Amino acid sequence: MLNTMTTFFDSSEAARSNRREMLKPWFDESRALLKLAAPLIAMHLAQIGSITADIIMVGPLGKESLAATGVGAVLFYLTWLIGYGPVAAVSPIVAQILGAHPNDRARTRAAVRMGLWAIGLMSIPLMVVLIWAKPVLLLLGQDPKVVALAETWVHMVAFGLPFSLGFGVLRGFATAIGRQHFVLFVSLGVVLVNVALNYVLIYGHFGAPALGVQGAGIASATAYACAFFTMLAVVSFTPAFKKYHVLHRFTRPDWAKFAEVFRLGVPMGISMIFEAMLFNSATLLMGTFGAASVAAHLIALNIGSVTFMVPLGIGIAATVRVGLAAGARNHEGVRVAGYTAIAFGAGFMLLCAVVIALFPGQLAALYIAADNPANAEVMRLVVPFLYVAAVFQVFDALQVTGQMSLRGLKDANAPAWIAGLSYWLVGFTSCVIFGFWFGLQGFGVWIGLALGLAAAATGMVVRFEILSKRNLR
Repeated sequence: MLNTMTTFFDSSEAARSNRREMLKPWFDESRALLKLAAPLIAMHLAQIGSITADIIMVGPLGKESLAATGVGAVLFYLTWLIGYGPVAAVSPIVAQILGAHPNDRARTRAAVRMGLWAIGLMSIPLMVVLIWAKPVLLLLGQDPKVVALAETWVHMVAFGLPFSLGFGVLRGFATAIGRQHFVLFVSLGVVLVNVALNYVLIYGHFGAPALGVQGAGIASATAYACAFFTMLAVVSFTPAFKKYHVLHRFTRPDWAKFAEVFRLGVPMGISMIFEAMLFNSATLLMGTFGAASVAAHLIALNIGSVTFMVPLGIGIAATVRVGLAAGARNHEGVRVAGYTAIAFGAGFMLLCAVVIALFPGQLAALYIAADNPANAEVMRLVVPFLYVAAVFQVFDALQVTGQMSLRGLKDANAPAWIAGLSYWLVGFTSCVIFGFWFGLQGFGVWIGLALGLAAAATGMVVRFEILSKRNLR
């Protein structure tokens, strides 16, 4: 180790040449990763921008409407995650196919086709589940007034579920073949559609009825449908995609690929459910403390979600980069790709942590009128929530980039176990202990979230270190 450090800091020409050779794979990977990740980051920021627009545009209706949007989203997001597991499997499957055989269009097409089959199979029963929004939310102890509003949002947005999942399949395919820019353009267009429809349907502009929260649900469902059909047209008619003939013999099964989509997708989906439902369960726990706690929680969570889109985009790029290296049997490339993504994700979130810690009140004021006395309780609660959010920013980056790098290796089962133990044994238990037993209420719940993310970050990165070393042998 000492000899390596001495060589690295040696100022001779030979030493400088050696340093360049040592660092070249990392610089090359950084350029390739950022080129792939940049439009993905922009795309996810656009998507979270659409959700943020819903929250901001519903906010003036009052804290009950804001809380209803958050509580309703808990139920919708759970069903979405159940369907999204097979969707998430498409990108690493395609990446490894193309890493091994860059011109293998038949197997690539089969993977995408079976991904679309999978969401077609799962969407209808998931939509049926959403019909039961009201009794489920009442059973979970939510305010009946909030539940009544949430039900109207859930029933409308349910129609967008299959389109959202279908768009995810096509997005994963586009990312794996390096054509993610098309996804970005579609996503930006859909945000504009969603915002425009929110403006018309929530408040009743241009002669439309003022539907409030229900109007936001209709706008979101319509935006999901627009995203899917636009992306389907891009995949079908754009030269960059057309050569794959994704819809060719669409009714022809490929049972091996269908099984692989579920074999990888189910544990991937379970892993995402463990994480997402910890945060969604936290929303339900907040509901027991009142509408002000839910509104404050929703604001803080959305701010953290916006910053999270950057390491998420980096992580999705890492899935492709690691998958391509794994498919080509380039084991050193696997480690370089994974750790480059982990470093970039953590570095960015460290900067975000500083900003959130310095300006919590100003950030919260973007969502709700801070000078309105009716919002005083929400503002009092949201600032300490944001301090905790600042603390767990780096943990959030480490867990997502680590997990996405493992996906590139088609490692799905172990991350699911890590997620389950981290988010529920550590995270949820801590939420209950600090929130209820210690009487810290919402602040205690956020402490539990931070501890769960810290455990997941440690587990995912250690797992990648072990697995990537094992592959080098």
